Amino acid sequence: MKKTSKLTAAAALFFAAAGIFAEPTPGQKLFEKPGYAETRPEPSSRTELTAVFSGTEAELDFRKSYLASEAQIFTALYEGLFSYNPLTLEPVPAAASSWRLSEDKKVWTFTIRANAKYWNGDPLEAEDFRAAWLDTLDPAKNSPYSSLYDIISGAREFRLGLTRNPAEVGINAPDSRTLVVTLNAPASFFPSMLCHHSFSPVHPSMANIENWSAPVSNGPFFVSENGTGYLTLLKNRNYWDAGSVALEKITIRFVDDDDESTAMWNSGEARWLAGGVNLETLTDRSGIVVNPMFATHYYYIRSEGPFSDHRVRRALVLALPWDEIRENHFLPAKTLVYPIPGYPELKGVETNVEEAQDLLAEAGFPKGIGLPELVIRITPAEEADRIGKLMAAAWMGKLGIPVKLDVVPYSRYFAALKGKDYNVGSSTWIGDFADPYTFLQMWRKDSNLNDSGYNDGDFETLMEKSMTEEGDKRFEILGEAEQMLLDRGTVLPISYTPALNIVDTDELDGWFPNALDIHPFKYFSFKAFKPLPGVAVVRE
Repeated sequence: MKKTSKLTAAAALFFAAAGIFAEPTPGQKLFEKPGYAETRPEPSSRTELTAVFSGTEAELDFRKSYLASEAQIFTALYEGLFSYNPLTLEPVPAAASSWRLSEDKKVWTFTIRANAKYWNGDPLEAEDFRAAWLDTLDPAKNSPYSSLYDIISGAREFRLGLTRNPAEVGINAPDSRTLVVTLNAPASFFPSMLCHHSFSPVHPSMANIENWSAPVSNGPFFVSENGTGYLTLLKNRNYWDAGSVALEKITIRFVDDDDESTAMWNSGEARWLAGGVNLETLTDRSGIVVNPMFATHYYYIRSEGPFSDHRVRRALVLALPWDEIRENHFLPAKTLVYPIPGYPELKGVETNVEEAQDLLAEAGFPKGIGLPELVIRITPAEEADRIGKLMAAAWMGKLGIPVKLDVVPYSRYFAALKGKDYNVGSSTWIGDFADPYTFLQMWRKDSNLNDSGYNDGDFETLMEKSMTEEGDKRFEILGEAEQMLLDRGTVLPISYTPALNIVDTDELDGWFPNALDIHPFKYFSFKAFKPLPGVAVVRE
């Protein structure tokens, strides 16, 4: 998932991270579920939460979304077979009450909870999962996360339009409470993958409509109001585990002005800032939470024209002044995957201008002669400008390649990365689950997330081979695949991105710092009242 918030200069004192963006979508006024207002309790400040995210609106169709802020909202609205433990991120049973695994570890049989319902009272059925997953795989939809399904038998062929028969996909619903999923190979991490929002069910009424501003959802909350710059979510009393949900109302405010969001924290209106913040004007600094995250900020070189030759791409990477590029970053990164236990230690690419020049000559472009103008697409961020200029100076001065910097506003940057009129782009990727696969699958030739156009048969072979192994052997093969991305000049890691949140964990229970920076709303509750510093409390 892509990170959504932008950092201020003050936040950079904690860590430097560039290219963190927001993608707006329009919204509209909604209405509460009929009869709900008559049954809801009187509002209480201890059961209502206001949170602030960067941006303007959110895309609520989880099949289309890929932003981190939206993934956070989806923890309130949707629930798949498994969900995240808020502290450990381990998968916990959600819509599935139980499951069985076949002897060959390829066939998973899930039982849907008998009391699982949508917020409108309709029962949740196994077919709702099957239909939603097949719709995500529909080639015409081009869903960002559809390639995650490739571990399911027949899913890749269906996604690519090689077959049009859904019966050939290993997703079946023999009855209303049974979902049977057949994988290509054993995958012990499958439950962790199923926590991701792209594996949620869809209510039949939502299957073929474009307007998802008021989705019929099955999570612990539902959308009551979708206005300009805000969302109002109310507790879903038909949720199977409603008794465990403490909050009655959540207000999500979308704010792009750091001073405005900080003022909302200082006044006590917002109790969680997940977006931009001005740390210099923050009155209560006890809420600052910074923690390591399974996320990496990187640049990439598109495999287009002469840059499809990995010798040319590697030459570009070797010519860069890496010490200068990474010097402003709190956690400089030489690899794409954030180091995790059991994963092999990889070797990053170091500066070697002489080798770079030799590679260009070997590829048929001595001193850059014959190469077209290279376009680096960046955002208006100060750090992006600094890195872009360092890249341009190295490639023009050391290799003789003409370079142009193309600055695109944050609001249009993600869409601009889907084009083919540039050569180098940047992004920040947060792992969707704690496994290297979530970083590597997006570079496969037919992945919808592969903005680089990378297409390497050797890489494909390694990724396929990894799917037949488990444990240390699987990690070893995935490490080889990542090393290939690094050595062949496709991905240029810059920094590992810590998570920055402003939240009072002494006041708000159920919010825990974690490596994915995902915090399921279901578990939130307020502890005993704690006044803000300098605020007198008068009790009658």
